[in-house]
Amino acid sequence: MNAPDKNDPFPLENYDRLCFLKNIVKNPNIVVGDYTYYDDFEDVSNFERNFKYHFDFVGDKLIIGKFCMIASDVTFIMNGANHLSSSISSYPFAIFGKDWKHAMDGKSYPSKGNTVIGNDVWIGYKATIMPGITIGDGAIIASNTTVAKNVEPYSIVGGNPSKLIRKRFSEGDIAKLLEQQWWDWPIEKITANVQNLTGTNLNLLF
Repeated sequence: MNAPDKNDPFPLENYDRLCFLKNIVKNPNIVVGDYTYYDDFEDVSNFERNFKYHFDFVGDKLIIGKFCMIASDVTFIMNGANHLSSSISSYPFAIFGKDWKHAMDGKSYPSKGNTVIGNDVWIGYKATIMPGITIGDGAIIASNTTVAKNVEPYSIVGGNPSKLIRKRFSEGDIAKLLEQQWWDWPIEKITANVQNLTGTNLNLLF
């Protein structure tokens, strides 16, 4: 068996604008599964630059599953971008200190938790993922989409804000795929099934 090496930062020979992402990210609050790749028109280091409004004191994480495909200029907005919305003013007085430093005593800024991307998710060019979103396994996010609500597994969504375009498979087939979780198979089994995984007949998976 000669499968690609999941620990190789640049799995395509003589091409450094596509990387297996887990080998590139340095921020401990970004967790990436095996074989997920990021493709950038300029430099793969742009991925962490597109991880926006993340502050250590907030503590939220970006969690990305296995075998995902992330296109250039995809932006992840984190909870540090959130402001108060039910108060008289949404201005963040406290962060500037001095006589404003106690403005948030007994209060907290809104947080929607971690951003979680499932397995086998394709996120298209210039998509924006808002804070605390969960994108289910097998979903496809169209280019230039703003994802402002959770995406169900094996759904195709697009637009601003995102709307369901269609499901990729029948509900029965989606249930089978979620039960099989092929991305967790040993790499030898995945390699033996690559012809079937790129086909349309679930019954051929073995």
